[in-house]
Amino acid sequence: MTVKNYRELIVWQKSMTATTMLYSLVRKLPKEELFALSDQMRRCAVSIPSNIAEGQQRTSAAEFLKFISYAQGSRAELETQLQLCVSIGYLTEDDITDLMVLLEEINKMLSSLVKALTSSK
Repeated sequence: MTVKNYRELIVWQKSMTATTMLYSLVRKLPKEELFALSDQMRRCAVSIPSNIAEGQQRTSAAEFLKFISYAQGSRAELETQLQLCVSIGYLTEDDITDLMVLLEEINKMLSSLVKALTSSK
């Protein structure tokens, strides 16, 4: 797999879009969540493209795999927090649907990237 820059990775591009979407969405949360749940959600969202970028810039496939794993964890954590917002009543299913669909697409792309990196070892 030859990628010269993480910006070429569609999964990184989609992760950046998901992060932007999340930042818009957390504006709907109550002010008391400004430094709690919404802060944690923003950190998770930022972590996804950040870990993809950092991993791609590392010197080995093994290191890239480690950072992809971090991105996958952050993605799952963000999905959980979005579902929690619905359960609490801060957001509706309609509010989170587009982002959840994009996060699932990112999940599939990250899994494919893991397979590609594993087979290139």
